[in-house]
Amino acid sequence: MALARNRRHDRRVDYWPGFVDALSTLLLAIMFLLSVFVLAQFLLSQEISGKDAVLNRLNSQINELTQLLALEQSNRQDAEDQLLALQASLESAEAERSRLESLLAAGSGASAAAEARIGELSESLDAERQISQRALNQVELLNRQISALRQQIAALEDALDASEERDRESNAKIADLGRRLNVALAQRVQELNRYRSDFFGRLREILSDRENIRIVGDRFVFQSEVLFPSGSADLNDAGKVEMAKLAAAIIDLQKEIPEEINWVLRVDGHTDNVPISGGRFADNWELSSARATSVVKFLIEEGVPPQRLVAAGFGEYQPLDPADTDEARARNRRIELKLTER
Repeated sequence: MALARNRRHDRRVDYWPGFVDALSTLLLAIMFLLSVFVLAQFLLSQEISGKDAVLNRLNSQINELTQLLALEQSNRQDAEDQLLALQASLESAEAERSRLESLLAAGSGASAAAEARIGELSESLDAERQISQRALNQVELLNRQISALRQQIAALEDALDASEERDRESNAKIADLGRRLNVALAQRVQELNRYRSDFFGRLREILSDRENIRIVGDRFVFQSEVLFPSGSADLNDAGKVEMAKLAAAIIDLQKEIPEEINWVLRVDGHTDNVPISGGRFADNWELSSARATSVVKFLIEEGVPPQRLVAAGFGEYQPLDPADTDEARARNRRIELKLTER
């Protein structure tokens, strides 16, 4: 009667693994999404920092060219002012020469002095003309330099526009990549959830008649006494029978799981907190690892691909029941099986 009540009690808590399974899947999805977001943010920050450096350099060049343009414009204005002054002086000299020529025509007595004065004015006029021509040449050179500077500024503005367009395209590509990764992650999580549920359902059917096999969260738990003699890591006959059933279920399930889903079955070995004295193993670490490895090797012999199996030993450091009683220690001596991603 007590055994029947225990079985009914175990069936009532069968709803809990599904909830824990969904919760763990949700946590995995959230962690992956956070990782993708951090990676995308890192790539975006690297891209933006590089673009910012280019933009700062372009802006610095534009500022320098703008200053040069302002300087050249100032020089051109000075040259134009000088040219105007020279033209005024030239007009004044021509007026003076005309006046002297009039005096020369009016009086022959002062012709010699007038001619001398006219000669001096002609030389001065020629010098002024040369200076004026140099000023005109300088203005023309400044105009050409200003035109070249404007072309350079236009080219820099075009490069800046192109850089900003590349930034926008990069941001759009990163956003699209994030969306596609989210979709792929959701699909993988859904697929793994479906196959994990199938795996647990089949194991429930195969192992439902055993009292010493329990479901804890998203794991199947075998009590060590079912699989191993006390203090040993060698599977007993009953343990081989149970592991053979498990291997058959895994082989059937892997035929349905697509190759791109990178799944593994993790086999975890646990012991109680009683220290080992003498014997084959130095401590509980070695015993738990050896038992997990023994299960993995037996599953490989039964045809399970070795790349789909992982063995881990936890010693006494992951107890199910922390109480210091014989019953708690018996519960803590166990082998756990969990289907997960690698």
